[in-house]
Amino acid sequence: MYAIVKTGGKQYRVERGQRLLVERLAVAEGADVALEPILYRSEETVFDKAGLANVKVTAKVVAHVRGEKLRVFKFKPKRGYKRRTGHRQDLTQIEVTEITAAGAKARAKAAPAKAAPAKASAAKAPTAKAPAGEAKTTSATKETASDGS
Repeated sequence: MYAIVKTGGKQYRVERGQRLLVERLAVAEGADVALEPILYRSEETVFDKAGLANVKVTAKVVAHVRGEKLRVFKFKPKRGYKRRTGHRQDLTQIEVTEITAAGAKARAKAAPAKAAPAKASAAKAPTAKAPAGEAKTTSATKETASDGS
């Protein structure tokens, strides 16, 4: 069972017990955070808004850290222009503690019951439709009639 969550403008595939670094969250260390699920996968896949309303992904903030230093070097040839700066991103280390889907099992039992009537209606004789060729010729004659006016 896993979920894809969105935090800090990025998406992460998470499982229970997994630790990961995300953009800095404005939460104290040791606090719990609810992450926004985008997809939930267990025996079935849930990615619609109604289904995701029942999915809860919680994580515990382990620590606030800073990423490694990135060197930024700007250089323009023949002008004597050189600039060297650095950047360290503020990050939060979290551990996923729980991934739950409240209505997933109830929906799984209800889905086969709905599928049976759908198969029965598909077994009925199909209704006769006008061939696609006739529809095209009528629209083509309408176009030529409008061009001649």
